[in-house]
Formats: sequence, structure tokens, C-alpha cells
Amino acid sequence: MQIRGSVVVVTGAAGGIGAALARRFAADGARGLLLADLDGGRVEDLAQELDREGCHTVGVGSDVTRESDVRALVETAEKHLGPVDLFCSNAGRGSVPGESAGFEAANEVWQSCWDVNVMAHVYAARAVLPGMLRRGRGYLLNTASAAGLLQMPGDAAYTATKHAAVAFAESLAVTYGDQGIKVSALCPQGVRTAMTADPSVEARLSLFGAMLTPEQIADSVVEGLAEERFLILPHPEVARYEQGRAGDRDAWLDGLRGAVRTTVV
Repeated sequence: MQIRGSVVVVTGAAGGIGAALARRFAADGARGLLLADLDGGRVEDLAQELDREGCHTVGVGSDVTRESDVRALVETAEKHLGPVDLFCSNAGRGSVPGESAGFEAANEVWQSCWDVNVMAHVYAARAVLPGMLRRGRGYLLNTASAAGLLQMPGDAAYTATKHAAVAFAESLAVTYGDQGIKVSALCPQGVRTAMTADPSVEARLSLFGAMLTPEQIADSVVEGLAEERFLILPHPEVARYEQGRAGDRDAWLDGLRGAVRTTVV
């Protein structure tokens, strides 16, 4: 898929990966962008900036855990920009400093991770796929995480829901791939965003590879979309880690436990 001339929706677009995607898509000639975020003020500011620079952009405050909000995003995009060619379901949620994230985490934490990291992708598919199927073409980019293929030590709720996000993306690819629908799952490791700013989180992530910038992630996304790859891996070593995990799960778990023991927080 080429971005030039496309209508694109990006959720979680007020900062981090979402904002970097929006800027890169605008620079690459998108015909229109619908940017959404829980922080409506920030996302509207970004939309106005990109609109002034020449890319027709609309910013909307939206809660992707509400199916009605996600449906409204698609309706707004179609009204102001045209049929959606690419829906980037990018909003995500991990643990926050001071919040328990293991099995003992509050039910509200688990439910929140489920709603943001999984159900938001489900709502996006429900909202945008019928129109794409009628047209016989369309693309879904679901931001997951390397944790969806491997692990995020210390954050069981994040890991479990990101695994579910990858599985859901695979299901979409299998079910609709012969009907003109393309699907990619974005699975980066450490990215320098507000979500990873806590020293304990950065320490865990740094065990497994370099921390990348959101702009580097956006570069990988554009390359992956052009090649229509299901897995977009900005950290290429993730493929090797996943192969090792599949080849000898016990050895992989032993190695991961050893790495976690050496973490200095």
C-alpha cells in the first residue's frame, strides 16, 4: 500500500507513535487524515498544524473503548475526507508507575488493558470493514507490541492483551485476505514515548534491544505497508527471539528469567 492519495484514520494520535505516523503520512502525501485521541485538545492542535501545512486533517477527541466513538470516527472521516483506505488502530495502554501489573492487579486494570489493547481493534474492524469489503479493498494496521509475540516482564496484563491483539489481527488477515483486505500488526520493542518514560520500564525494555524513536517506528510502518507485510518489526531481532521461543520454550523462559534477574532499577 502507498500512502499518497489515501484517506487514513489514526487513533492515539496526540503523541508518541500515533503523532509520528500522522506527520509521516502527511509528508508522504495522504489525501486526508482523521486523527483521534482521548486528549482532544492536543490532537486537534496537531490536526490544525498538518492542515496548515497542506494535508487535509481533522482532529477528534475520542475514547476508543467506546464502540460508538469508534463508529463516529469512521463516519466523520467519510463525511469530511472520503472512504477510509487505512485505519491505524494505534491507541494502547500499559501499566503506570505505582500500579500493580501482575496477576494481583486490580480487575479494573485488567479490564482497562483489555478494552484499550484488544476491544478497540475489534471496534475499529466492525466500523470500517463493511465499507472496505463493499469496495473490495482496504487496510488495517493494528499497533500491538513485541510483547504480543514475546513478553513484557513485570506487566502480565499488557503482555496478555497484546498477545490477544496479535491473534485478532491474524484472524482478520485469514478471514478477509481473499476479499481485498490487508492487515498488519505493528510489534515494536522499546520506543521512547510517555508510556516508557518510567525508569523501571525503560530498564526492562533496554535488556532486549535499542530504544527507538517514534519517528523510526513510523519509517518502519511506511516500509511495511508498502511491502504489505503482516508483521511490522521495527526491531528486527524480535523475529529471531520469536523463533528461539518457538524452538525451545523452556530454554527461552530460562533465559528471560536470567535477564530479568540482572535488571537494575
